Amino acid sequence: MTELRNVALILFCAIASAMGQGQTPQPTPTPSIVYSVHDAGAIKDYKINPRIVREMVNRLVLAATGQSDVGKAWGSLVAPNDRVGIKICAAGGELFTTHHDIVNAIVDGLAAAGHRRGSIIVWDRSLGGVKEAGYRPTADGYQLKSTAPRDGYDPKAILSAPVLGKLVWGDFEYLDAGKIPLVSDSENTSNVSHFSKIISTEVDKIINVPVMSISETNGIAGCIYNMTIPNIDNWRRFAQGSRFGAESLAEIYANPIIAKKVVFNLMDGLIAQYAGGPQPQPNYAIHQATLYASKDPVALDAIALKYFEQWRARGSLPAIGPLAGYVSYASQIGLGNAAPNRIEVKNLGR
Repeated sequence: MTELRNVALILFCAIASAMGQGQTPQPTPTPSIVYSVHDAGAIKDYKINPRIVREMVNRLVLAATGQSDVGKAWGSLVAPNDRVGIKICAAGGELFTTHHDIVNAIVDGLAAAGHRRGSIIVWDRSLGGVKEAGYRPTADGYQLKSTAPRDGYDPKAILSAPVLGKLVWGDFEYLDAGKIPLVSDSENTSNVSHFSKIISTEVDKIINVPVMSISETNGIAGCIYNMTIPNIDNWRRFAQGSRFGAESLAEIYANPIIAKKVVFNLMDGLIAQYAGGPQPQPNYAIHQATLYASKDPVALDAIALKYFEQWRARGSLPAIGPLAGYVSYASQIGLGNAAPNRIEVKNLGR
């Protein structure tokens, strides 16, 4: 077992070294810009006003791209021949899943840019509460997908890290009890994770739409979390509150399978949840009625984390920042800006 851990450590260091030799995205220009738009009429008693939400989404993409037309704005982010994916968060059930009206506004914008609705993939690892949240793929026209247990992971798209994870049913390398050799020290564990086929082979460009929520295991279930943990198997080893659950999320995001594909981040802050997430916890929810957008996922996570800490302090809850160490580490490896003096927040108002 010790020898296996040493091999895993060597592999992980090799990957980190390779990233540092040209695969890691270049540092984001100073400052990064996070756009926000607030409208109290967007949500009331958990009910969304679709017209207002659509206007908010359109204003964000216009501001972030500098375009004057919604179709041209989305067209500046994705080319006509790109296979486009929209990564939502469906862990929040009926009320806390990425809001359906936000996704519809994005899809309409992509259609205005010339993309066929039926070619657009909207996905998460599991689609537990999407029906209750109003998603209707047949009526809306896009593909709504989840990652199939085992077969939904790409055997060729792997990442290694110097920590073993206990495999469970649904992981690519999981073996049923009857298939584990009698003489084995593996105990159905692995230091390897596989990327979802959706992100590795089915999409070229990604619109990342996380919910403004904390993660009890990883600090914040924001932009970086939404593109990493839900898109790999054997992920539990990165949610242990250790160094592997902190810095490794940034290292996973730096993989070209993710970093080179995400072109825009739009955080759903209509409802913000500052404890208990990403599963729904209405007792810790705020009608924030705000959407945030940036091309820099690190800056957007850093701004969200600042709000979470304020809300948690008011509620006499401990700081969540120590579990989100990957946000500052992501800045160190060139994924974006985390320092407040390198982030400009532009409030677009009503």
